[in-house]
Amino acid sequence: MNTMKKTWIGFIAAGLLGLFIGIGTSVEAGKGPETRLPIDDIRNLAQVIDHVKRSYVEEVDDQKLLEDAIRGMLAGLDPHSSYLTPQDFADLREDTSGKFGGLGIEVSMDETGFVRVVSPIDDTPAFRAGIQAGDLITVLDDKPVKGLSLSQAVDIMRGEPGSTIMLTVVRSGESKPLEIKIKRDVIKVTSIRQRMLESGYGYVRISQFQQRTGPDFVSAMKKLRDENGGELNGLVLDLRNNPGGVLNAAVDVVDALISEGLIVYTEGRLPDSEFKYSATSGDASDGVNLVVLINGGSASASEIVAGALQDHKRAVIMGTQSFGKGSVQTILPLGENRALKLTTARYYTPSGRSIQAQGIVPDIAVERGKLNLEESRFFKESDLQGHLENDTAASGEAGKANGDPEAEKNLAETDYQLYEALNMLKGMHIVSKLK
Repeated sequence: MNTMKKTWIGFIAAGLLGLFIGIGTSVEAGKGPETRLPIDDIRNLAQVIDHVKRSYVEEVDDQKLLEDAIRGMLAGLDPHSSYLTPQDFADLREDTSGKFGGLGIEVSMDETGFVRVVSPIDDTPAFRAGIQAGDLITVLDDKPVKGLSLSQAVDIMRGEPGSTIMLTVVRSGESKPLEIKIKRDVIKVTSIRQRMLESGYGYVRISQFQQRTGPDFVSAMKKLRDENGGELNGLVLDLRNNPGGVLNAAVDVVDALISEGLIVYTEGRLPDSEFKYSATSGDASDGVNLVVLINGGSASASEIVAGALQDHKRAVIMGTQSFGKGSVQTILPLGENRALKLTTARYYTPSGRSIQAQGIVPDIAVERGKLNLEESRFFKESDLQGHLENDTAASGEAGKANGDPEAEKNLAETDYQLYEALNMLKGMHIVSKLK
């Protein structure tokens, strides 16, 4: 190796060594784990940089080379750690505020190198186009996804409202890839929606955990009680295809449903990555019978809610096993407008269960599907000529106790999981009245 080359590699190695010493010093100052520097590996890295600078077929900008090195370092850790450019940082703030541009899907990088859909967000272009949780995106327009970082793939999917993109999707159960054309739009996510399923039984849908989700959830329950004219017999909390969001919002939702006890805790290598969140006194739900719906698109904060309510035996969890994202990402600033999103801890439910790569297993498994109800072939009293009329039908009381049969049939056909959740609540209500 000639003297000039040795000097160049030595200069790079010294700079990298200084960088790592600075990092090690800051960690030590924070009383974190001891950092031992792999000097030989740093020299190897310096050699790689030297070879690229000297021998690559095209000249490479220094900033791009070093930023790509950082991206590769973080991508090798886990699917959720990443390097945030100024644009990435701005996008992250938009995502948690509830308004951003794009398609309306939560995604992660699959181990195959493709982009996996965690879940489509309600009432967004992707949702309306039929994108489903678990879909594997392989091509964006004519650009293969393999070889791209997650942030690069997301950058391609984002764009001007009104512009279109063609997603090539591999879906379980389909014999060949699907091509789905989607028109981009400004995504405004409404975190909470509520409605009455029938008299006495309410429904709240949380599509994503945002900064105001906690108080909005309490307000939604109050609106349902007011609409019902009194306390509810039961409530369905729908967390299906909820990709997560703000941790404190998930804690607030659980806190509105229990009056005491641990909600979630985290454990990591650094002392400041360990937190415990507990409920405050008071139950905004007044102990209403509760069923929580989850599926494979329920991730992160939604799993925290389901896991806490399951451990406290506060709700019956129904649906299918959740996604299994049980890790905490911390934003670590790098200068004024760049940052690292680094996985620093794991979530645990109150009983000590790790959510990571396991998810929440429902108490009652109900697969997504449709129930085809056949009309009875038996004659009824009302079919007999000259039958006596129901003396309460005119007052609107007939059939009130059992709900509207036609409405139940429609619900069974359109959303079988919700139909079963409503049936479960009715059973829970009957049991509670017998106690």
